[in-house]
Amino acid sequence: MLLYADVYLLIFSLGLQAEGKLNSTESVRLVGGDSRCAGSLELKHQGDWKQVSDTHWNLKKAAVACKELDCGSAVSVGWRDESSDRSVWKIKYDCVQSGSALRECARSDSSSTIVDLNCSVKPISDIIFDIIYDSYCFFSESVRLVNGTSLCSGRLEVKTNKSPQRWSSVCEADFDQQDAEVVCRELGCGAPSVLQGVHYGEVEAPMWTKKFQCGGQESALLDCGSSGSERNVTCSPGKVVGLTCSEPVRLVGGDSRCAGIVELKHLDWRTVINYDITPDTAAAICKQLDCGSAVSADGKEESSYRDMWRVSSDCVQSGNVLRDCVTPRHFHIALNLTCSVKPIRDILYDNLFQPNISVSSSMDGASEAQQQSFRVFMGSTFNVSCSIQPQYPGGSFQLTFTSLNSAHNYTQPAVNHSAHFLFPAAKAVHHGSYSCVYHYSVLSHNFSSESRLLSLTVSDLLFPPNISLDGDSEAQQQGFRVFRGSIFNISCFIQPQYPGGSFQLTFTSSNSAHNYTMPAVNHSAHFLFPAAEPAHQGSYSCVYHVSVLSHNFSCESRLLSLTIIDPTLIIRAVVLPLTLLLVNAALYLYCKASRGQNLGMQENIELDYYNLGVSAPE
Repeated sequence: MLLYADVYLLIFSLGLQAEGKLNSTESVRLVGGDSRCAGSLELKHQGDWKQVSDTHWNLKKAAVACKELDCGSAVSVGWRDESSDRSVWKIKYDCVQSGSALRECARSDSSSTIVDLNCSVKPISDIIFDIIYDSYCFFSESVRLVNGTSLCSGRLEVKTNKSPQRWSSVCEADFDQQDAEVVCRELGCGAPSVLQGVHYGEVEAPMWTKKFQCGGQESALLDCGSSGSERNVTCSPGKVVGLTCSEPVRLVGGDSRCAGIVELKHLDWRTVINYDITPDTAAAICKQLDCGSAVSADGKEESSYRDMWRVSSDCVQSGNVLRDCVTPRHFHIALNLTCSVKPIRDILYDNLFQPNISVSSSMDGASEAQQQSFRVFMGSTFNVSCSIQPQYPGGSFQLTFTSLNSAHNYTQPAVNHSAHFLFPAAKAVHHGSYSCVYHYSVLSHNFSSESRLLSLTVSDLLFPPNISLDGDSEAQQQGFRVFRGSIFNISCFIQPQYPGGSFQLTFTSSNSAHNYTMPAVNHSAHFLFPAAEPAHQGSYSCVYHVSVLSHNFSCESRLLSLTIIDPTLIIRAVVLPLTLLLVNAALYLYCKASRGQNLGMQENIELDYYNLGVSAPE
């Protein structure tokens, strides 16, 4: 009993809220109609309730009023003439288009024309559901296209039908052309014109976990079958379904598919009147019909007045789609439009999907279809894949490769709408730009469509190792010198990249070659030589070897030149010249001293003879 009471109280409280919601319109109301969602539109602004007057109202404007009235969609909009002018509010169209409320777009004016509006009435259950939605953030739609230019284009999102309800994006692999037809029908749009992975903003929503299996005739996507088991799905932004549906417009009664009376569907199919049709509007209609340029646009008088659509050219020129720019009118002159007929070749070409290009490598096994550049390692196996959305059977793919000084083309038939080009060993010549060109022939016409460019870089797997010499050595411009008999150590090391591996020290002299191998410990190895000998003189290099994913790779350092010198030769070269220099200096000093003594003795003898008064003998 408690449960029933709780349910009753919940319904009663929701009913009170709904009743308040029905009766509470702060600034907009409809009066004099058959229901709360029909009648003359009145707006409260600056404290005054006034009727709204505007002969240029369309369903897009009316939708804003219906929403503020908490009614359904806009069914029709018209106007009636009063007996005399009165003070009214007029609504600025640009202001409404920017998303502002009606009262923020009102200006005072005087007119005798009053807007009559008819909105669909929301059932009480929908109003109660809206209240629940306001509290618990439930959604009422099941599919939507987001971040596009209109309701009929954007990234596809589907609402999960289990709690908690949330929007999920859909991967291309789980969606096809028949599924797209159902989505466009459910949204009230025309047939799908573009179906491919397009990036409509960042993808933050989760992925839909099942593959859709529509027959193409269902009225809603969630009515279609799906794969039985759920799975974890991840796909890159460019692989998420992007969809563009055509606008529901057609030409009837003409001599070709691009000529006749214009009819447009908004809730129902109605004829478009020949009023306010500019060349830009006519061109927009021809474009939606997938015809050529507008040739002529004139009026065709009907036998009687009936409900038609008026298209606002200002609205179309602002970038809006046609059905957002229509206003219901009771009129008798229809728009008769003639567009040039596109050749079948152009139609097929315009609707040919763009192929995708992807690369996978044996080193990581991962495909990088959406990157603008991709790196493969020298010697590794890589595969370039071309694929296209299922559209036509057969065809072929041509892989075009362009480098700085050459160009190559490889061709394969399309099998299951794809082709795979295998390269067994990456080389420097594979560095360049790649693109996939899909070729198809239909009705004796040849068509082709090219993918985006993918830049491929071929690089070494490893950083080059370094080599150094430790010990009693001298660095020279051409290399290192080590004294004979001294200890020296040659070290090999590499930047941390992969664990393990080994170093091979390669030594080459004028008449021999030797290799020494040690495991890499902390990305380095040290080769010790206890006593330097002349046989150690020559060139040394470090070669690093490592195995990655069952592939063996190696990379070599620069060369280090080593010279062994004998210290005894240095001693001989220094001592002998020094000895000779000292001997020469001693002889010089001796000779100088001896000459000085002889001169002194001669001077003393001459002095003695002088004192005696005789001359010294000759």
